[in-house]
Amino acid sequence: MKTYIKVALFVVVFIALSGILAALYMFNMKHADMSKAKPDFVISATLLQKEFEADETAASAKYVNKIIEVTGILASVKQSESNILSISLATESELSSVICTLTDLSDPSAFKAGEEITLRGECSGFLMDVLLNNCKVINKP
Repeated sequence: MKTYIKVALFVVVFIALSGILAALYMFNMKHADMSKAKPDFVISATLLQKEFEADETAASAKYVNKIIEVTGILASVKQSESNILSISLATESELSSVICTLTDLSDPSAFKAGEEITLRGECSGFLMDVLLNNCKVINKP
């Protein structure tokens, strides 16, 4: 085989292996511990939802992939089949709320609708509801 073909083949294999290793690293990376993480923003559920509703582009630029500590009135709690708990915080909008997903709690009966709760999580955007992932309960009466 000619030298330039060997070099090109080596470069292609090196790039492929680097990509595979980077993908494995990202896949296995642990989420930040939200109970110890410093929030980028502390805001009420109503104000957060209003900001996204008023200007989704600006709010996305401000909040997406940031750690947000949000306080609101618990509207509902749902548990999926994979033990992921979704807590919905009420806002002034009837069509939209703030939905926080918790992966480490498995007892939805610990939460009661109507109580005030503070959660910290990473904002992932707005799809009719503001979505916070990897949340931790910070304050619960």
